Amino acid sequence: MANYSVTKRFGILTAGGDCPGLNAAIRGVCRAAQDRYGMQIVGIANGFRGLINEDAKELHTEDLTGILTLGGTILGSSREKPFAPTDKDDLAIEVSDKVSAIKETYSKLGLDCLVVLGGNGTNTTGYKLSREGLNVIGLPKTIDNDIVGTDRTFGFHSALMIGTEAIDRLHSTAQSHSRVIVIELMGHKAGWLGLHAGVAGGGDVILLPELPYDIRVIGNHLKKRAKSGKTFSVVVVAEGAMSTKEADMDKKDRKKYRTETAPSVAYRVAAEIQEETGMETRATVLGYVQRGGIPSASDRVLATSLGTKAADLLAQGQYGRMVALLGNDIGSVDLSVPEGKVKNVPLDHYMIDSARAVGTCMGD
Repeated sequence: MANYSVTKRFGILTAGGDCPGLNAAIRGVCRAAQDRYGMQIVGIANGFRGLINEDAKELHTEDLTGILTLGGTILGSSREKPFAPTDKDDLAIEVSDKVSAIKETYSKLGLDCLVVLGGNGTNTTGYKLSREGLNVIGLPKTIDNDIVGTDRTFGFHSALMIGTEAIDRLHSTAQSHSRVIVIELMGHKAGWLGLHAGVAGGGDVILLPELPYDIRVIGNHLKKRAKSGKTFSVVVVAEGAMSTKEADMDKKDRKKYRTETAPSVAYRVAAEIQEETGMETRATVLGYVQRGGIPSASDRVLATSLGTKAADLLAQGQYGRMVALLGNDIGSVDLSVPEGKVKNVPLDHYMIDSARAVGTCMGD
């Protein structure tokens, strides 16, 4: 006999970029909700777009079989932002209409709560929907690990493994050809992935969004390595890293400068290094490889644990919360906590000091 649950029927969706562990989290929420509490579950297709368009179906036990190790998301995803204004030339419905459509679908489907799996934007949207009167519970996922309120997000460990392996492989090519190789990892606003992978992979230079770099400092470091007999170097750069020159620009000018100089930061840094040092330099952009494929064991465990905790919150009727890893425990925080925020790498973080201590140049 199922335990008593305040929530009888809920909807679940995944939004934003895909991420290893999404299916493990879906399974964690839904299996616990069904098996322990006897809840009915409605899967919403393609993020918030599915709520707007009423694209949903009930999920049963057979829908959850075999998805623990599966990459991507069985529900599909989109970057639909119902509270973001649309272009006037866009035929899409306006913000007020989108929110009204979501409320109508929520009511029509007979939902007691909506569970949203996503990053900063998704959980912020969830919070805004809760202020519109919907019951919402959030789960934090992102390979960037930049959500405020949780010590770690699922997806981060999987991406870290992929990034570290890529750096490991580039070392042999850099050494064979006596080159400088710049590898670009994801991390538009926060450098957690670049920092961890750079330290794990033994990057000679690590560039983060939080620490604007001086190309002269990097050049001196690389030339010093060359003089000491080290004929190659690997530079790990987060996609949001910027030079001191860029840091002094406003957002509009910085975007224009980047568009005119190179397709991405790895190519820009590679060109700057070659000009500064005369060393043969190549760029590699890992791109979407970082967030594809099966989740690591660590992410499966975290995603499952966060998912089952969400089921407990549903059963208790504790809405307006985001489940979170807090120290060694799985808990929850108010859904307002991550709204509009980014968890950046603190400049006094121990890993930055560790990187410097082993001779890594941070570009500053």
